[in-house]
Amino acid sequence: MPLVNIKITRDGATAEQKAKVIEGVTNVLRDVMGKNPQTTFVIIEEVDCDSWGIGGETVAVRRARG
Repeated sequence: MPLVNIKITRDGATAEQKAKVIEGVTNVLRDVMGKNPQTTFVIIEEVDCDSWGIGGETVAVRRARG
């Protein structure tokens, strides 16, 4: 019963894109590891850019700077 947790910044991923990611990850686990898609869980968590840090600063600050 695999559980895959994917974290992305909350900056415009569409429902269609997320559905494709869920399908793709499920298929990879099926094809590579023989996992049953019916018992594979994929969770996509979206995090605000001001709550995600890289190198001591938030993604929001890094993106604003360019």
